[in-house]
Amino acid sequence: MVAAPITVRTVRNKLLGEDNPQMSKAQKQPFREEIDLHRLTVDEAIPKVDDFLYEAFQAGHFRVWVVHGKGSGILRQEVRRYLSKHPLVRSYREADSEHGGYGATQIELSEK
Repeated sequence: MVAAPITVRTVRNKLLGEDNPQMSKAQKQPFREEIDLHRLTVDEAIPKVDDFLYEAFQAGHFRVWVVHGKGSGILRQEVRRYLSKHPLVRSYREADSEHGGYGATQIELSEK
């Protein structure tokens, strides 16, 4: 799977909501600090992670969790590979046991 390149324009558009101008703030759901990727393929999961990270940043959350499950480890590996290049991600690590342990990743987002 090849992800679309991350550019300053895509970051700006996501942060300003310009990638979906038809969606009003009233249409958005309350933000949850974790996303569950169980039963998703890598190709399905990566865009959801990307949207989740931008929504977290916009909502002012700087620590979030991605629950990918334990399984074969492919989804965890690919999510973490994506996180390593994401402009909003300051760091990531295995989640503590309260948030899924080995089956989840804790993400620290940039504060800028």
